[in-house]
Amino acid sequence: MRIRKNVKEILDILDKEYGSEYVCYLNYETPWQLLFATILSAQCTDARVNVVTKDLFVKYPTLEAFANANQEEMEMDIKSTGFYKHKAKNIIGAARILLNEYDGKVPDDIDKLTALPGVGRKTANVIRGNIYHIPSIVVDTHVKRISKKLGLTKEDNPEKIEMELMKILPKDHWIIYNIHIIRLGRTICTARNPKCIECFLNKTCPSYISK
Repeated sequence: MRIRKNVKEILDILDKEYGSEYVCYLNYETPWQLLFATILSAQCTDARVNVVTKDLFVKYPTLEAFANANQEEMEMDIKSTGFYKHKAKNIIGAARILLNEYDGKVPDDIDKLTALPGVGRKTANVIRGNIYHIPSIVVDTHVKRISKKLGLTKEDNPEKIEMELMKILPKDHWIIYNIHIIRLGRTICTARNPKCIECFLNKTCPSYISK
């Protein structure tokens, strides 16, 4: 009961501070572009991915272009995002599966999405939430770290964190919670030097209160 009361207070404060507008920090025009951008975002900042995809989506303007791409050439195109060999292989593989099995459409089913090369639950939930508006919780580094600081989970495994948050967060906040926490994690509750004194959540944050 105490946790649920704390959750409501946290969500009310976040809504008041950040509003309720859905924001995707990755630039895209089509569902498959968002899929590939999210694959590229693994262990990479959204800002860097947006720099790379600005040219990448011009060079490969269609799903067919990605499916027929030369892997070594694509590796060079996306090298600055890190893990570029795996990412290039996964993107090309995913493009071929989308064309051959789904008529070029990105599926909304979690199992079909996670069966694609390089797609885990995080990436799948980004697609489900942003493209299909299916209530989904995306557990990225910000959500994992800050949810633990707020006392909403004690888990380290992203999938377990997702399941715990699904139990305590109302469905209408599953997507917006991630958007709010990303913004909080980038501006105030940063990993290295959190600005706890300035944080509007410090009165409800066990990590700050216990200091």
